[in-house]
Amino acid sequence: METIRLNIDKAFDAAGKAQVLACAPGVADSMEKLHKGTGKGNDFLGWLNLPSSLTDAHLTEIENAAARLQERCEVVVVIGIGGSYLGAKAVIEALSHTFAPMLGAGKYPQVLFAGQNIGEDYLYELQQVLAGKQFGLVNISKSGTTTEPAIAFRLLKKQLEAQVGKEEAKHRIVAVTDAARGALRKLADMEGYKTFVIPDNVGGRFSVLTPVGLLPIAIAGFDIRALVAGAVVMEKACGEDVPFGQNPAAVYAAARNVLYRSGKKIEILVNFNPKLHFFAEWWKQLYGESEGKENKGIFPASVDFTTDLHSMGQWIQEGERTIFETVLSVSRMKYNVTIPTDEDNLDGLNFLAGKRVDEVNKMAELGTQIAHVDGGVPNLKIEIPEITERYLGELIYFFEKGCGISGYLLEVNPFDQPGVEAYKKNMFALLEKPGYEEETKAIKAKL
Repeated sequence: METIRLNIDKAFDAAGKAQVLACAPGVADSMEKLHKGTGKGNDFLGWLNLPSSLTDAHLTEIENAAARLQERCEVVVVIGIGGSYLGAKAVIEALSHTFAPMLGAGKYPQVLFAGQNIGEDYLYELQQVLAGKQFGLVNISKSGTTTEPAIAFRLLKKQLEAQVGKEEAKHRIVAVTDAARGALRKLADMEGYKTFVIPDNVGGRFSVLTPVGLLPIAIAGFDIRALVAGAVVMEKACGEDVPFGQNPAAVYAAARNVLYRSGKKIEILVNFNPKLHFFAEWWKQLYGESEGKENKGIFPASVDFTTDLHSMGQWIQEGERTIFETVLSVSRMKYNVTIPTDEDNLDGLNFLAGKRVDEVNKMAELGTQIAHVDGGVPNLKIEIPEITERYLGELIYFFEKGCGISGYLLEVNPFDQPGVEAYKKNMFALLEKPGYEEETKAIKAKL
């Protein structure tokens, strides 16, 4: 059975590989902390065995809720920020037709996103688009009071109720929230919205395989059972009982930590398929929020090649040697496009006539890897057979498990994010939120 594969050959010489192998005891310790729950943040380990614990009844409930929105809506707006939208966005963008909005109405609703910014023009234009449309809302928030999604929900709930009436709006709003607490839970119970629970022991950036990600993905018409099945495959492949050298998440975590200790402070996630752009955005939150603590951590960046070779390629090739790359390489494309012959050959491309576009892309990928390795940029490679629900499920769990191991190797808590609150305190003080009087006075004095 095919599966995603990790290759570290272009990142290390023999001595480097020996250093990776030498990490085995540290990895074993990290795995024990994860699986026995003895490490920092052990109250947020619900993602660890999540794929294999999802029941048929739970998936059916999600599919049924998606079907009800599909029947009523031509557009569904998913409201959330950070882990409450990035996982769903990553999977939907990867699996969707690139130009889906240009194709007009399809079998399934178009999934749009809100609450991931405080852009006034963005929200105005979204409301403009939704005027006269049959739309619904999936509001994802544990508390219901996070500023960005709370503003978006307030605006869009009012618009929905104005367009279809309060009673019908209740059938078009789904809340994904806490089991018992918070403003959104209280509102959902009052109004009678369909609800799903964000598990207490699963943090936002690890939540794509909960209703947070599965419901929007199902609404968009994709196979959440195949996504979960792929994650189950990788859960087993990265299990506690799998020897270090055969465990891809363990090797990835060890390799990136060896590179970090050698002065490689920046990891660039590279894709040669534009459909994976938002997968990289999800990955950046996963690793940035998990490891960037105590003045430590690899900085996660991403590029879309070959596009960014014409903008960032120069820096990567010859800039400061503090970087390494992890390349997402997709083996098979969904379609076949062959380059034609041109009689005049003014562009000089007849030597490519008869070749598939993907063959040219693969040679660009290989040529780039050789150039960057020669230029002092270690390359890790993750081979993905094709972009399907199953392999995306594998990739999601692979990165999640690698992140947990890597965070413990770095000796930080991979499951909290205390630094995220700093901007919020300043923002609330500047907006003179009740309860922030002293902070308001202090920040005004500072300004």
